[in-house]
Amino acid sequence: MAGRSSETEVLIAGAGPTGLVLALWLTQLGVRVKLIDKAPQAGTTSRALAVQARTLEFYQQVGLSQAIVDRGHRVSAINLWVKGTGTARVPLGNLGEGVTPFAFPMIFPQDEHERLLISRLQELGVEVERPVELIGFEEAGGQIRATLSAAGSHETCISSYLAGCDGARSKVREVLNTDFPGGTYHHLFYVADVEAAGPPVNGELHVDLEDSDFLAVFPLADTGHARLIGTVRDTIAKDHEPLEFGDVSERAMQNLGVNIKQVNWFSTYRVHHRVANSFRRGRTFLLGDAAHIHSPVGGQGMNTGIGDSVNLAWKLAASLKDPSSAGLLESYEPERIAFARRLAATTDRAFKAVVNPGAMARWLRTKVIPAVAPSLFRIPSVRRAAFRTVSQTAVNYRGSPLSCGVAGKVHGGDRLPWVGVNFAPLSSLDWQIHVYGGAGAALEALSQRHRIPLHVFPWQASMEAAGLKRNAVYLVRPDGYVALASTEGGDGGIAAYLAEKRIKALR
Repeated sequence: MAGRSSETEVLIAGAGPTGLVLALWLTQLGVRVKLIDKAPQAGTTSRALAVQARTLEFYQQVGLSQAIVDRGHRVSAINLWVKGTGTARVPLGNLGEGVTPFAFPMIFPQDEHERLLISRLQELGVEVERPVELIGFEEAGGQIRATLSAAGSHETCISSYLAGCDGARSKVREVLNTDFPGGTYHHLFYVADVEAAGPPVNGELHVDLEDSDFLAVFPLADTGHARLIGTVRDTIAKDHEPLEFGDVSERAMQNLGVNIKQVNWFSTYRVHHRVANSFRRGRTFLLGDAAHIHSPVGGQGMNTGIGDSVNLAWKLAASLKDPSSAGLLESYEPERIAFARRLAATTDRAFKAVVNPGAMARWLRTKVIPAVAPSLFRIPSVRRAAFRTVSQTAVNYRGSPLSCGVAGKVHGGDRLPWVGVNFAPLSSLDWQIHVYGGAGAALEALSQRHRIPLHVFPWQASMEAAGLKRNAVYLVRPDGYVALASTEGGDGGIAAYLAEKRIKALR
């Protein structure tokens, strides 16, 4: 590589799920990418396990969702334990029925997840370049000039944009000198991949609620295969450095009755809660853990990074196809940073509630929650609200500069409600117009003139229940969010919106 140079449209630093998804979406949209990672090989262990429904909806757009559903594991229930006694079982089943085609909690470990994404990219002719490290970069003359290093030699890469998907210790964020405020939990976490037997290894999720820490047993697809994630008590952490699984296994074996047959791997780690002050500077963007990290409560981290990638990909593609559309990129930071800040604050509060040693917190954790959780989850509105929050189907961009109008209960910036048939057209990864009922000639003419497909769905009662309004016009973004919702006649104001935002079809 010494003295070489290369050119691409988007240089992606970091090939975890965030970088892989960004590369996949951009490639599908006809954008040339260069995807690098300083690790010599893809990860073989992982902490991230949950694939949320909104992520599966994104994957349905590119034909990946079924592979994850087939290879992953649906979680049918959560079991709560206190001091070695099973105190409550909360059935999950189709928790989000009517909200999404993926109405169930799904476990699919990050390492397997990455292998699936890498395989799909290879089918499209994109390889992860390893081990290649980003040394530095600068922006000048409307382009990024980056220095890359591999095996002691250097390469200069010229790109139109740079995406920092390079994790919590991001080199991209360091070069930008972007603050990363927040803190570090004093708790030491551990994760162990085990072959085991016993009551908690039954395909359901088990959580042990204790005085000041927690332990969760996550089921994996293979029978008898589980992932243990927990906090290490301070006394153990201080007395045993470095730790081995034997130092922390007693609680799982005694309190939950887990019979460990084999430990495939074990590691410890610290967790931070931080959000970068900015997700963009010029032609450089921060995504995933490079932009935000937080407590593992709720299984949100990996899914949030994937959401960053899907949000940014179509905007990059639009700006590369037509520079006059570059203003769309201004919406990336306000849309994603607002959600990241809310998520960091929410998961921080949730985690502190789980491990708070105070008497009131212990009482709530070990007495109240096990007693009331099953009853609460029998209430449809509670089930629905809990699912929408954790699954990220409730994420919206109502405050975005791209979001306009309201029709029925659907606002500009909302995720397009799922009504069974209307998600299929999203596989175009492009702009489209939806009408539920009937469409007029003016709208049909606009669709043809701007080459933005018009999809008309016969009206059904379920559409009103989902919040849609009969005969209203919904302009849908490439990522499945509603940009404009309108009950106006004619073209519904779409022509003016397209002109103002400088929006054109991506293909």
